[in-house]
Amino acid sequence: MRTLTGSTLAVTALLVTMAGCSSGRTAVAPADTADRIYVNGTIVTVNDAQPQAEAVAVKGGTILAVGTRSQIEALKGPATVVQDLGGKTMLPGFIDAHGHLSLVGLQAVVANLLPPPDGVNDSIAGVQDSLRKWATTSRVPKDYGVIIGLGYDDSQLKERRHPTRDDMDQVSTDLPVYAIHQSSHMGVANSKALALAGITAATPDPPGGHIRRRAGSNEPDGVLEENAQYPVIGKLIASQVKARESQALLLAGLQLYAKYGFTTAQDGLTDPANVQGYMAAAEAGRLNIDVVSYPGYLMLGDGAFMNGPYYGRTYKGHFRIGGIKLTLDGSPQGKTAWLTKPYLVPPAGQKEGYAGYPALKDAQVDTAIEQAFAKGWQVLAHTNGDAALDQFLNAVEGASKKIPGTDRRPVAIHAQTARLDQVDRMKALGVIPSFFPMHTFYWGDWHRDSVLGPERAANISPTGWALQRGMIFTSHHDAPVVFPDAMRVISSTVNRTTRTGQVLGPDQRVEPIVALKATTLWAAHQHFEEKTKGSIEPGKLADLVVVSDNPLTIDRAKLADITVLETIKEGKSVYTRPGRKIPGQEE
Repeated sequence: MRTLTGSTLAVTALLVTMAGCSSGRTAVAPADTADRIYVNGTIVTVNDAQPQAEAVAVKGGTILAVGTRSQIEALKGPATVVQDLGGKTMLPGFIDAHGHLSLVGLQAVVANLLPPPDGVNDSIAGVQDSLRKWATTSRVPKDYGVIIGLGYDDSQLKERRHPTRDDMDQVSTDLPVYAIHQSSHMGVANSKALALAGITAATPDPPGGHIRRRAGSNEPDGVLEENAQYPVIGKLIASQVKARESQALLLAGLQLYAKYGFTTAQDGLTDPANVQGYMAAAEAGRLNIDVVSYPGYLMLGDGAFMNGPYYGRTYKGHFRIGGIKLTLDGSPQGKTAWLTKPYLVPPAGQKEGYAGYPALKDAQVDTAIEQAFAKGWQVLAHTNGDAALDQFLNAVEGASKKIPGTDRRPVAIHAQTARLDQVDRMKALGVIPSFFPMHTFYWGDWHRDSVLGPERAANISPTGWALQRGMIFTSHHDAPVVFPDAMRVISSTVNRTTRTGQVLGPDQRVEPIVALKATTLWAAHQHFEEKTKGSIEPGKLADLVVVSDNPLTIDRAKLADITVLETIKEGKSVYTRPGRKIPGQEE
């Protein structure tokens, strides 16, 4: 990804040449010295050729050597900073296989409507109270004339239903109010917000969206699914946020990612304004971790930035555009994902046999994939439902026959309800599944009892099937759907434990090292970055994270409790847990 210096390449080559000991430990080259040396900790390298080490040396932002403490200390020079890890564990920096960085900053400034354990909202009254309290403490309602919250979850509310416009009218009738569902695939507007967006009883459902209506009437009840919510979001959020605030939101998102140990963030489904914002931030040197963007295919317009200097596999100022993003369906927990078999319990207003709906027609998807293959764009496709995954795999197969090529690495984002035959087909087509195992904790009980039923729910995010077939897969958080908490991602991938403590799909569980690879080395592979990231080995970027415990040896039930102590991007500390002192940090 980045060009290594000639001296670093020479040292790396020498280390590789000298490393042929049966122990697999790396010898050192005393002719060169390190900028920083890390000692007295457990180094989990995620490198099968050298799984663990005692120390790491870093020079010029890259890893100079990995080995025993005595070997690495031979690289110490007069200016070398030696950092004692204090017995803690060092891992490769986490790599975001799928998230929405541009929305994470928004999550940080709007009302927190999340249920426990990430919030306090377990009832509609609680959601209303959180919105009211936020409206009195935030400057947003005063500056922009809107009340906005993110994260309510009908499956976790005592009422087991969505709030309605009437509920939101109790928050305010003077200001528009919009509460975004935790999935971000739907939300509820008050009467003022509906009026501003021009949504009335006469407004038809848009393609790929649904306006829920009051019983026995065409009058909107306030709940807007999928594409139906964008007029409200456009009026209340997108058109209001100025460039200065956009940059502030971006930086807030970066800080949260670094707090959880991520050294590479993804923004899947970036709109053009945010692409411009990232480029401006990169030019100004404001990005402290790498950001790879996948603009929404339907938002490309003339697509000028896809031909500019930021498109490709090389970062400029820690930013690059990696390809495009397609959204083919909705949310399983919100019951808008497109399935081949009906939902166990249909959502309000739908009849028995309801199975969700597509976001795009087959012809649109075929055209998009063919254009991407012809232009060499990597494709990420949101496919929660198995019908949506069928649509994507059919398009990939068709485009591959028309436009032959190799190593395109198309990605099925979520692939939550993937059937066994679809896992086999993904392997045959070279499609990488990026699973969302955190659903097993957050919505596992809901999937089993209301969304899919026991059999289908047990096999959501089927990491076990993929592993059995020798496939590379990744695990992600989809922030701001949930916080970008890498250790909870790993915990869910390993344990698959629901909120009520039940294991959902024990056969789909994997070992901790596999879950770690799915958030480091395999995530790097997904992004075409495995040669420079994802493991701790000479020549790769010094993207590292120090954590409180070793995820390979800790009690698996405590994986989610592991805390990030320090995040290091190319040898520089970009996050330090409060109270932790780092040698040389003042430099």
